[in-house]
Amino acid sequence: MVVVLAGGTGGAKLARGMLDLVGGDALTVIANTGDDSLRYGVHVSPDPDLVAYWLADLIDERGWGIEGDTWHEMERRKAAGEEIWFNLGDRDLEWCRLRTERLAAGERLTEAHGAVVTGLGIAARVLPMCDEPVATWVRTGGAWRAFQEFMILERGAEPERIELRGIEAARATPEVLDAIERAEAIVIGPSNPVVSIGPILAVPGLRDALAAARAPVVAVSPFVGGKVLKGPTEAFCRMAGLPLGTAAVEQAYAGVVDGVVADEPARLLPTRLTDVLMNTPEARRRVAEEALAFAQTLK
Repeated sequence: MVVVLAGGTGGAKLARGMLDLVGGDALTVIANTGDDSLRYGVHVSPDPDLVAYWLADLIDERGWGIEGDTWHEMERRKAAGEEIWFNLGDRDLEWCRLRTERLAAGERLTEAHGAVVTGLGIAARVLPMCDEPVATWVRTGGAWRAFQEFMILERGAEPERIELRGIEAARATPEVLDAIERAEAIVIGPSNPVVSIGPILAVPGLRDALAAARAPVVAVSPFVGGKVLKGPTEAFCRMAGLPLGTAAVEQAYAGVVDGVVADEPARLLPTRLTDVLMNTPEARRRVAEEALAFAQTLK
């Protein structure tokens, strides 16, 4: 039984490699929901859906959304004069609509998103980090923006501060806690440690559960050659006072991880040195295999 913590593309890619390695019945992914929002009348869950589309081999080549999706709804809205800055394909919208209907019927987010995962034919579990609404807000240029607005409208401009609104009322779900307790290996994906993995670890009860887990916890570094290939990870690390490279992983996950998989050695933690670039299916499987093999040595 393997648990992967994921937010963003890096974590989703690792989850896909792990699926090849251990199979769906043995894989649980805990996904960040700090980016969730209401758009076009539906509940959008960018990170859980990103993971699900990767696991279902539906991800579009641009790195988000569904391959071959159509855009009739967005085109209709634009024609009606609506300003569209957040794009959702038609099939993507349908899955969001299913989740929204389930939530309106009284289901928890875990159950509602589970219906999406099942509908996509995925054997692995993709669990929201919590059922309660948590929203990541970013302060930039003296103004607060919801995370998607910051990323799309502000193009990931230099962040000054973040807030996880609603985090105090959130709780780790029974499903998440059970997965952590039963896991034989726990792997933190190569995602942004501040705004992708950070919200997961901030859910009350979750960091403690990871620290107390019987399974070894391994983090895969998001830095390749000391740099991030895409996204605002470096900017958020600077904002949080974290150094770049493997040292950022060590500091961000202090007290939680037992070792790091990276292409440069950590200073304080055991390190599995390997190429962490996951640009092919073979590379994704190899990094997943390295992480699991390393975890076994830390048992």
